[in-house]
Amino acid sequence: MTVPEGTIDTTTAAAGAAAPILRLANIETGYGPVQAIRGVSLEVRAGAIVTVLGANGAGKTTILKTISGIVDPSKGTVEFDGEPIQGRDPDWIVRRGISHVPEGREVFPLLSVRDNLMMGAYTRGDRAGVAADLERMYGYFPILAERQRQEAGQLSGGQQQMLAIARALMARPRLLLLDEPSLGLSPLLVREIFAMIRRVNREQGTTMLLVEQNASVALAHADHGYVLEVGRIVLEDTCERLMHNADVREFYLGVKAASVRGEQRWKRRKQWR
Repeated sequence: MTVPEGTIDTTTAAAGAAAPILRLANIETGYGPVQAIRGVSLEVRAGAIVTVLGANGAGKTTILKTISGIVDPSKGTVEFDGEPIQGRDPDWIVRRGISHVPEGREVFPLLSVRDNLMMGAYTRGDRAGVAADLERMYGYFPILAERQRQEAGQLSGGQQQMLAIARALMARPRLLLLDEPSLGLSPLLVREIFAMIRRVNREQGTTMLLVEQNASVALAHADHGYVLEVGRIVLEDTCERLMHNADVREFYLGVKAASVRGEQRWKRRKQWR
């Protein structure tokens, strides 16, 4: 892994001072003979929003599935709050304090909006707290309150994304995993979703790890970022510095680098290669 100097996250004092709540060390995960991620190591500090950027097929979703116990790594360790959790069942991991918002929303289409939200709180036994959090979710996402009796499958894509995020938050997670929250949404809805992600992070202190292809919106809202290519972490830094990195700007933000020689993009090698 190539890591530039000075990569300590100073975007927010609280996030920078906090100890890592999640640590991946040399994780390798595959599907049969196909190795999806190779030697991935990363850290997420308590209270921070961390993003993993990468193209489709880079292995971003596999990282989240490995953390949440959907797939088991063949090598390496996943530590949450200092405790190894790799190989644990997903329900144990949810009870430990990690919620996963999967790619494509995956709401329960025949259940009502309210019932979907209550499914998110299935590990909890505090009725008063669940009721309070339900009202809090309706406050964050008023459209869900308006349509709480409607079947989730009848919602628009953006509304289903809001529901998926709210359902995950009903578990009161300490760490929220978000898989492509902007996927298939209009620019307006993307702005609304990410504004709410940032609001929840600030108001509830929920630590977040999100994976995204939309690098511009991810870097604008996260504190620290990693760049993933072909299953390997090739770069990490604060999001502010990543936004000014020449390779990130050209290959992920679409800002073409100026070249005296007129060098073509497909001929230029990235600095981390």
